[in-house]
Parts: sequence; C-alpha cells; structure tokens
Amino acid sequence: MKKLTYFLSIAIIATSCKLRDINNPVLNINYPAAFVVNGTSSTLSIINLNTNEVATFIQLTDDLSGTVRNGGGKFLSYPHHISLSPTQNQIAIAAPGMDLSEGHGTAEVLAHTGTAKIVVIDAVKGTNVKLIDVPEMNHNAIFSPDGKEIWTSQMDAKGKVLVYDANTYALKNTISVGREPAEVTFSNDGSVAFVANGMDNTVSCINPTTKTIIATVAVGKNPVGAWTGSNNRMYVDNEDGQTVSIIDVKTLKVVETIPLGFMPGYAAFNGEMKELWVTDPMAGKVHYWKQDANGKFVKGGSFSTDSGAHAIAFKGMTAYVTNQEAASVSVVDVMKHEKIKDIKVGEKPNGLVIRL
Repeated sequence: MKKLTYFLSIAIIATSCKLRDINNPVLNINYPAAFVVNGTSSTLSIINLNTNEVATFIQLTDDLSGTVRNGGGKFLSYPHHISLSPTQNQIAIAAPGMDLSEGHGTAEVLAHTGTAKIVVIDAVKGTNVKLIDVPEMNHNAIFSPDGKEIWTSQMDAKGKVLVYDANTYALKNTISVGREPAEVTFSNDGSVAFVANGMDNTVSCINPTTKTIIATVAVGKNPVGAWTGSNNRMYVDNEDGQTVSIIDVKTLKVVETIPLGFMPGYAAFNGEMKELWVTDPMAGKVHYWKQDANGKFVKGGSFSTDSGAHAIAFKGMTAYVTNQEAASVSVVDVMKHEKIKDIKVGEKPNGLVIRL
C-alpha cells in the first residue's frame, strides 16, 4: 500500500503542474521560486512565489546522462535539506538515505549503513550538474559563503565534515568534529562555520579559511542545527533537550537558552520583526518569541500550520513552512502570525530554500 500511495502522489503532482512537459525536460525557472525537498517522493516541488502555486517539479535521480525531470536512474534516497549557491544558479541537496522526519535518534542514525549522496542541480534549468557519493549519511550540503566549496557532515560516531571544491567537486578537506554531526551552517557574515554534534551535545565552530576548530560550545541535548540569524546570533534547536541555545558569533558563547516544552523541528530568526520562530512538529504549530527592551526573548504566542511542521523560510512579510506529515507548505502572514493558505507538494517535505 505504501508503494501505491508513493507512485500515486507522484502522478498527482505531475498532472497538477501545468508547466511540466516530459518532451521538453529542460526548465526555465526565471521567476522568484521556493524549492521544496520532498523526502519520500524524492522530488523537488518548485513554487512560483508570484502566484504561490506549484509551477513544476523535478524528479531527483542519480542519473547524469540526461535530466532529472525524466528520470532514467534510481530515485535519490530520502533527500533532506537544501542550500542555494551565493550566485543563486545552483542548489545542493543532501540525500542521507534515511528518513529523518521523525527526529534524529542516535541509535537509528548510527545503525544506518546506506550510501549517501550530494546532488548539485542547475537552479534555472533543473538539470543534474553533479552527484557526489559520500561515505556516511549526511544531514545537509551547503555552499560556502564565497561559493567555492560545498560542505557536508558525516553523521557517524567519529564525526567529521567533508569539504568539496564547488568547481571540480574534488574532496579538499576532512575536518574532525564531535560525534554524530548533523547540520552544517555559516554565520550571516560568513566568518564562522557551525556544526551541531547531536551525540556530544555540542556545536563545533570552524574557521572557514583554515578549516580549524576555533571553539566547541556546550548546548542542550541532541542539537540538530545552529540556524543562522541576521543579528550576529546562531539559534541551536536541541531536540531531546527541548530548548533553543543562542550562540553569539563574536564570543562563541551561549548567551541565552529558551525552554520550549516541545521537541523543536527548526528555528528561524526574522530580523525585521525581531522574532524567533520555532516549529513544533507534533502539534503542527509555529511558536514565536519577541525580544524585550533588554534583548531577551519573551514568548509571543503560536499559530497552526499543519501536521509535522518543519522548515521555515522568510520572504519579506511572508513565511513558508513545510509540513512533513501533511505533504504541504503553509504560506503565513508574518505580521498577523496567521496562515494564509496551504500548498500541496510531495510526500514528507522537509528542507526548502527561496531564490528571488
């Protein structure tokens, strides 16, 4: 029954996207777009931000001989998070080979032995540019701030980050970090790379130029990502600790810890509103905190999106939230803290990125 549902979902997406033409596989994504990774469907749903509708989709495969839209190879196994190159002409996706939608439990992650990949895709044409096999499962693949490198974690007990040349795709560096590293991120100014070490309850801080560890910061239990804030802060979602640890980029110290009372899915800081948003997957909600006069965060409230609320991306006063269990993306009015609509996408949508 699962396989039937899976292929039916792909058929529904294919018939509902007006711009998809299997006889003309090269796309022309020349509009502001949100790229949404659908983990179980192994697809990218592309939302036209002018209309807030799905314009087309890309079937993610390991085929380099043709295009990703027509298939021809095997489906990528559970594609997860996504990043955009600084020039906005390429996207990188990690395919860990394991469904991470229900959390990042240590036992399950360490027991996984599947082959993981990084796929690099042309963000305008929608074609595969490069596929990189990596030894262990990875959580994300991210371009360095200068666009010259692609970084990815290796989620094993020995913990390391692999750095690839973004032009030749050759492995340049291997950096030892903590145990079971998940998300790799960069500070807003590009001065520090951060790696959340789930099994060690720490975040490794790396000099992007020298590739050396400059600090190891203790955070809450089972951190997944140090999410980038525009206010010189990084926001670490600690799944088992049910907290968010806030790291100052200059001092590399925790300056505040926010108790949540639920397992976080993702944390995002909105600089214009000076609000911290955290998804609550089990309740299908987004909770938000506002900064007081002293810069400390005070709970503001919450609003519903849908089941399995996960990643958040902002475009001005509009937010987009993936709902993994509901197979949708919620469009949210940022000022009203109110859902405007839901957009149906593929199964288990997780990562998303916006290209203007």
